[in-house]
Amino acid sequence: MTLENKSYDASDIQVLEGLEPVRLRPGMYIGGTDEKAWHHLPIEIMDNSIDEAVAGFAKKIVVNLIDAKTIEITDDGRGIPVDEHPKYPGKSALEVILTTLHSGGKFNNNVYKTSGGLHGVGSAVVNALSAEMIVTICRDGYEWCQTFSRGRPTSSMTRGAETRAHGTKIRFTIDDEIFGASAVFKPVKIFRMARSKAFLSRGVKIEWICNPALLTEDMNIPATTTFYYPGGVADFLTEKTENKPRILPKIFSGSVDFPDDSGRVEWALTFLTDENGAASDDGFFASYCNTIATIDGGTHETGFKAAITRGIKAYGEKVNNKSAATIIGDDVFDSVAAIVSVFYKTPQFLGQTKEKLSNPEVARYTENALRDPWEIFLASDPKTSNALLDFVINLANARIKTKQVKDVARKTPTKRARMPIKLADCSKHGVAGTELFIVEGDSAGGTAKQARDRATQAIMPVRGKVLNVVSNSDERFGANKELNELIDIIGAGTAKDWNDDKLRYEKIIIMTDADVDGSHIASLLMAFFYQMMPQLIYGGHLYLSCPPLYKLTHGTESIYVDTDEQLEELKNGKYKGKKIEISRFKGLGEMMPGQLKETTMSPKTRRLIRVDLPPRTDDGAEDTEKTRTIVSELMGKKPEFRFKFITEHAQFVKDLFV
Repeated sequence: MTLENKSYDASDIQVLEGLEPVRLRPGMYIGGTDEKAWHHLPIEIMDNSIDEAVAGFAKKIVVNLIDAKTIEITDDGRGIPVDEHPKYPGKSALEVILTTLHSGGKFNNNVYKTSGGLHGVGSAVVNALSAEMIVTICRDGYEWCQTFSRGRPTSSMTRGAETRAHGTKIRFTIDDEIFGASAVFKPVKIFRMARSKAFLSRGVKIEWICNPALLTEDMNIPATTTFYYPGGVADFLTEKTENKPRILPKIFSGSVDFPDDSGRVEWALTFLTDENGAASDDGFFASYCNTIATIDGGTHETGFKAAITRGIKAYGEKVNNKSAATIIGDDVFDSVAAIVSVFYKTPQFLGQTKEKLSNPEVARYTENALRDPWEIFLASDPKTSNALLDFVINLANARIKTKQVKDVARKTPTKRARMPIKLADCSKHGVAGTELFIVEGDSAGGTAKQARDRATQAIMPVRGKVLNVVSNSDERFGANKELNELIDIIGAGTAKDWNDDKLRYEKIIIMTDADVDGSHIASLLMAFFYQMMPQLIYGGHLYLSCPPLYKLTHGTESIYVDTDEQLEELKNGKYKGKKIEISRFKGLGEMMPGQLKETTMSPKTRRLIRVDLPPRTDDGAEDTEKTRTIVSELMGKKPEFRFKFITEHAQFVKDLFV
């Protein structure tokens, strides 16, 4: 193959200067340009302030959400240096740090023993992705200020009034050119971020300030508050589990230094139960490294879990309880509420945004640090420790007793059909309370996976309009991979070999867009279930979700609306003459995970329509003849039957939602 009239020489080699690489490929630095990415920016600035606090130079941090796109973070640390940088004549250290990648004080362990910032990348990246950044420094007896836009200085650094204060204040506005005009900060996310940084940094006060215009009642967060946890993660876990039943009357917590002054681990742990003393669904496990949330865990989690599990098993052996040998980590952490936080000089992460710690030695350091304190804790209160041991053994016994059923209900279908990779299964043992959402499209499926309760809600996306089993042959159905996967996922078989005991979920919920196409897909799926597993419907297991069509906002009040008629009624009634903002949801995939959860998935706030069939006759036989006729006519190959049905029944159509 030849290319004509196409030269390739030195002039084709592009050299990106300054922060141009960040703007050109932001995903390389913050993982993308989605909501998660722009919410990562304030974390980078806050981490620099936290590093000052952890190093002992700052005691207070202020997080001020100015407006939907602008945030200001202030600390009372030493302040970024403002003197001229020796390698860059004419430029202050402040300007170098804000405009040059891989510049900063975190490469020198004499400046910061541990740090959470991106080692000379964070501040510069935030600057590069900000429409405007204003930096104010208090140090050396004066106030200093410099402004930037999209990674470039828009003013020289100026010296202001004399001051005895010290610290750094950075205000920045996220750039619509990078993230889009719809990019806004979510107050709840920033609030939780600030709170977590506070309990991970013992003794540091973090003041939260938010523009009241950004808050709505459903957010349930204050406009101003101060986070202060002198006991660190133990204080937070106490607050988090207050008034919840738990086995340990005293939270197991502590802090131990790693060898060679390389770092330390802090932890807090308890075990939650429900009102009947059984394992609670309210448990959680959170891990951090240098105050960065390690969402995907890592070696510190591995070491922590190993220490706790082995400690309980060793205690069981000590008191001669042979059943302790059956305990595994899943039993111990089934209803645990725990936080583990490590500070380490040379952390290694998988990914630029640090979601998983990978240092192998940290697993060993963490396990060794926990071993003795956990052993002493268990030995100091035999009554409580015996209760904990019995609790965990009961969980182990339940796991063992239900293993055969679980293998049939979950593992056997997995081995037989190699459960589709698109299925995001729930983790709860047994069928009670579990739900399978069959979702229209991968986009909506991705949103639903973020919105779901992982313990009880499974998500299976299907691609648009599935096969119409009524109007197609058995051969076509047999060759249809997607529908056969649904049969395996549900687990109870088909009409001929149905077995209620093998049903894997209590509710099967069809979740499609609130439009004509969504209704068509729902109809096709209902026809499939009616034809292939009517027992699912007779048992009351099949449901339709009710996603909203519109979101109507007036001031701080938001209302979700199901139909055009309801929208017109509100516009001409309650909100007549008032300024309202109307957002139409084009589909489930257009909704934010929080919106989908609130309106369509959370059992506390959603509405479901149960799919029913005509009742069975007195002699126990299914009254199927009329139903089968209706289904075959409406879903069959002859359109004249559908047309006749529509013309005869259109006058009776009313609002379905009651």
